Amino acid sequence: MKSSNVKIIDITKKSNYEKYLYKCLSPIPFGKYKKRSEYLELAIPKGFHKKILIFNGEVVGQIEYAPAKVSGYPIIGDNLIVMNCIWVLRKAKGHNFGKKLLFSMIEDNKSASGFATIALENHWSGWFKKEQIMKLGFKPIDYIKVSHKLKHKDEYFKIYLMWFPINKNAIKPKCDKSHLLEGIDFCIAHPLYHPEKLKLKEIFIKH
Repeated sequence: MKSSNVKIIDITKKSNYEKYLYKCLSPIPFGKYKKRSEYLELAIPKGFHKKILIFNGEVVGQIEYAPAKVSGYPIIGDNLIVMNCIWVLRKAKGHNFGKKLLFSMIEDNKSASGFATIALENHWSGWFKKEQIMKLGFKPIDYIKVSHKLKHKDEYFKIYLMWFPINKNAIKPKCDKSHLLEGIDFCIAHPLYHPEKLKLKEIFIKH
């Protein structure tokens, strides 16, 4: 594989890739929905970034991240960068593209204490699997066991707080678990997405 066939582009302020700020790699129609627009308006000026990985002219991977104060998750920490998402299409597996995206994020944030994200175990979707996030170098440091109020109500799964320190003196981040029960609204394709139409404060039940 020639390195010239692989490009990682920060699309945060590139209008020709604007649709990827609102649309991930899932087959969901492009649309500037309200909650995503509100999130980007808040987060971009404060350090949010999204990058896409292009392989042989096709977008096959993505990563987005932001300082903890404007991340998509209720994760708390000093000088902390939170990874909202990382995804490589299955057809592009085997090239270590996930690691390339991760290292690109780290390279841009060398002064950070570390990186945090979430991971899922026993969730019915195929995204954010704990074992996949661990392969990138993250370690689980806390979790909450939940079920969905409406979907797969009898199936319990765990949401993990994942940690990747780069400073040996870094203090571990924390997660506001009560807020996590509300789900997230920054991405319509996220497994923890809370549709506004549900009119519920919380969509998950703690067990």
